[in-house]
Amino acid sequence: MKLSTRGRYGTRLMVDLAQHYADGPIPLAEIAKRQDLSAKYLEQLIILLRGAGLIRSVRGRRGGYMLARKPEKISVGEIVETLEGKLSVVDCVLEPELCYRAVECPTRDIWVGMTDVLKEQLFSLSLWDILGKSTPVDDLLQNPDQIRRK
Repeated sequence: MKLSTRGRYGTRLMVDLAQHYADGPIPLAEIAKRQDLSAKYLEQLIILLRGAGLIRSVRGRRGGYMLARKPEKISVGEIVETLEGKLSVVDCVLEPELCYRAVECPTRDIWVGMTDVLKEQLFSLSLWDILGKSTPVDDLLQNPDQIRRK
């Protein structure tokens, strides 16, 4: 399986929002500049991420984008599946009917196992984990001096 720029850049966008979670809404231009990505491209990703309930937007002078949930409640698997579609190393894992050999295929179990490992890894890893945090967000918001910028 190879991730497209949608999955990679969308994950970077979400990590950026997680890094600045305590700052409130972040203008898209700031994220694009920090990540060295096109704001137009990020707008397309935000539409999908917002539709999936992972990002919310705030209008107005101090508006921008922010995570819809705490960073420890959003998994990399959710982000990648939102942007790339259901995770699978080959199509027949999710849709065995696509392959007339699925029932007797000697390699299908390998692909199913690889898909399971991939999903387990991505869904067990939260944005908070990526930032290397161990203290829950609520505790950090009570004591903002604990927040380290990366």
